[in-house]
Amino acid sequence: MSKLTKNQKSVADKIEAGKAYTLREACELVKEITTTKFEASVDIDVRLGVDPRKANQMVRGVVSLPNGTGKVTRVLVLCTPDAEAAAKEAGADYVGLDEYIEKIKGGWTDVDVIITMPSCMGKVGPLGRVLGPRGLMPNPKSGTVTMDVAKAVKEVKQGKIDFKVDKTGIIHTSIGKITFTPEQILQNAKEFIATVIKLKPAAAKGTYIKSIYLSSTMSLGIKVDPKSVE
Repeated sequence: MSKLTKNQKSVADKIEAGKAYTLREACELVKEITTTKFEASVDIDVRLGVDPRKANQMVRGVVSLPNGTGKVTRVLVLCTPDAEAAAKEAGADYVGLDEYIEKIKGGWTDVDVIITMPSCMGKVGPLGRVLGPRGLMPNPKSGTVTMDVAKAVKEVKQGKIDFKVDKTGIIHTSIGKITFTPEQILQNAKEFIATVIKLKPAAAKGTYIKSIYLSSTMSLGIKVDPKSVE
């Protein structure tokens, strides 16, 4: 067994084995146990009592985090010429249509979110093979296929994220940066968990929120008591 470094031992000493912390305690503790020299992300993992293989138990949604994500989100808007000015004014990093569709066909995917209009989906749809595996395909359910592209851009830039449960029943997402205050992390975590709870499928039986863990990039996971957030 490898020997723990001084930092690892210090971190391990701060987390009590098997203990489930309140969400507030976890938001304070995650800052204490983060020793990375870069600005780490704060991540949350929620295990749900659902069977994602069944369509009526799929959990997917969007949430606007009160304090944003803390990261710069590069947004591409694929729209008709009449919507370009509004998209640029709203803060989109790239705006256009045919030229960007050709770039994407050539392998370019250097963006974080792609927003488009219903009338453009005929051209955007065939890009699914490139964008789908990267999680970039616009989808009406996540608000990235809309007539009001300017509003969608503003929401994304202000901290709107979309999420969905994976095949193992876990939702994993980032809810901020380690430079946030514990209160900011707490507010974002509460908003995210409240949204997940609202999305509980009618077909889900038994315990819905099975476990919650909070961590930062490369840190240990902190077990959160689900009862402290409901």
